[in-house]
Amino acid sequence: MAENRYNVREYLAYMGSKVLEDNKTVFVGTGLPIIACMLAQKTHAPNLVMVFEAGGIGPRMPELAISVGESRTYWEGIAATSMHDVMSMAQAGYIDYGFLGAAQMDIYGNINTTVIGDWHLQKTRLPGSGGANDVSSFSKQLILIIANQSARTFVKKVDFLTTPGYLDGPGAREKAGLPRDCGPYRVITQLGVYGFDDETKKLKLLSIHPGVTVAQIKENSSFDIIIPDNVPQSPEPTDEELMILRTEIDPAAIVLSK
Repeated sequence: MAENRYNVREYLAYMGSKVLEDNKTVFVGTGLPIIACMLAQKTHAPNLVMVFEAGGIGPRMPELAISVGESRTYWEGIAATSMHDVMSMAQAGYIDYGFLGAAQMDIYGNINTTVIGDWHLQKTRLPGSGGANDVSSFSKQLILIIANQSARTFVKKVDFLTTPGYLDGPGAREKAGLPRDCGPYRVITQLGVYGFDDETKKLKLLSIHPGVTVAQIKENSSFDIIIPDNVPQSPEPTDEELMILRTEIDPAAIVLSK
């Protein structure tokens, strides 16, 4: 990271916040997605409405909540409701962004948070879906944070399909019965920011982080990412944004530790 002003996790949270717009709703997952949403709310998107799986809607959290069901996810919120209600909101089309983490992802944005290895010969058991399948299926645009992009996380085929992206390409989500005009929107890793090609629905590099090369992008993926001829550099956080992350959002460095 440039000049050692920030660590990788701080930068991921910052870049996640920059994707979010004011006056939008966002279905938030645990960890870095919460921090990114809080930073956006405290800077350029004060009217961002966070929605949590356990029922908290529109909180203004004093500091980081360690899960999507703890008391801070209701702090100064506009509603303390239920999982049924927030899932119904998503299904009815009221959620603009879904914001999740992932352990594995393929070229179409399908993600795995269930198991590494064959289901019957598991190498690693992961937390599972929680509400991630619903978040991806019904949010208008899905944002993913993958903290460690490598050939083991950007895979040709996920070991287990926990959460649908564009499945096997154009038209596949609609064929499966999922809402039209929804799906993966941005992927943020320690190397760059990605979107998805409009025609092929394959992963496409949008910006490259400071100090990173295109060669590194290619080396750390087991599939061929679409890489335009001229890729801009991602922006860097200001001192004020770093101070907010460190002193207001996660002062105990629960998630943002190096």
